[in-house]
Amino acid sequence: MDRAIRGETRVTLREVAEAAGVSRSAVSRTFTEGASVSTRTRKKVEKAARELGYRPNVLARSLTTKRTALIGLISNNFQNPAFMEIFDLFTAGLQDRGLRPLLVNLSDDRQAEASLELLMQYSVDGVIVASSTLPAHFSTTLAEARLPVVHAFGKPSASFDVNVVGADNVRGGALAADLLVERGYRSIAFLGGPKMASSTKDRLQGFRQRLGRAGLKIAKIRYAETYGYEAGRKTMAALLDEATAEAVFCGDDILCMGARDTCRARGLAVPGDIGLIGFNDIAMAGWEGYRLTTVHQPIHDIIVSAVELIVSQVEEPNRAAEARIFPCRMVERDTIRPHAE
Repeated sequence: MDRAIRGETRVTLREVAEAAGVSRSAVSRTFTEGASVSTRTRKKVEKAARELGYRPNVLARSLTTKRTALIGLISNNFQNPAFMEIFDLFTAGLQDRGLRPLLVNLSDDRQAEASLELLMQYSVDGVIVASSTLPAHFSTTLAEARLPVVHAFGKPSASFDVNVVGADNVRGGALAADLLVERGYRSIAFLGGPKMASSTKDRLQGFRQRLGRAGLKIAKIRYAETYGYEAGRKTMAALLDEATAEAVFCGDDILCMGARDTCRARGLAVPGDIGLIGFNDIAMAGWEGYRLTTVHQPIHDIIVSAVELIVSQVEEPNRAAEARIFPCRMVERDTIRPHAE
């Protein structure tokens, strides 16, 4: 068992150099990616390091390389369990690339200026903004501070030169409308997330346009304050008090789960009395108590692409920004009426 594992004093670079019979600079070059060192010297250093239990000091090395291997990961949707899945994928993806996430919480009206100051203090190599509710100019502010930025789950804009990776939310809303119309629903409501979120706007746009083609109008539109379960319950209750709808398209699975439990509490059968469609297709959407019919958002593809883009932007700061938009698809379970026999 090496000294570090036993909790003893950390092995130093000097000790490794003495054990290997080489200079300290040779040890440093051995553990610096891309540095020149002979094969013979590398083997001697690696053998001594293994025997002593030496681990390179990444923070100290960053002073030489000017890289911290830290990537700021910013979000403000922590009340939504879906983001636990998202953060799991992001952190795993970054760690697989030898990078470490620095999580920044912008919930509760925390200021963008304060988060920018935090990111600059830790000298992050780049930033991933993982939210559809943060305005596009937030990402631009980071880019203007000369930080490589990728806005995941965002919306491309010709006005902002920032990398964006997301889903085709307009098409996703259209898919929900198509399925409801096909199943014979005519009085259809929309229960969206925060009104200013780009995802809410785009899903509503596609939904409204496709209903219009079928000669229908949205019976009622209600917006939840957050992408949270309680917000879904309360907003669905308000919607049912104000309008009679045969079906409701919820712009998020967590909202839809809250909406379904409101229906249960009111004695409404789903889909017998009312149909529901969610959006995202998170793991919880398939739970036995919910079995949501939902629009599948390719979350895994979005995150893999966001990590690829931030790595590319860090390595090539002058590369042109990209927008990568992935298609959605329907996943049918048990919350809308089946095909007529």
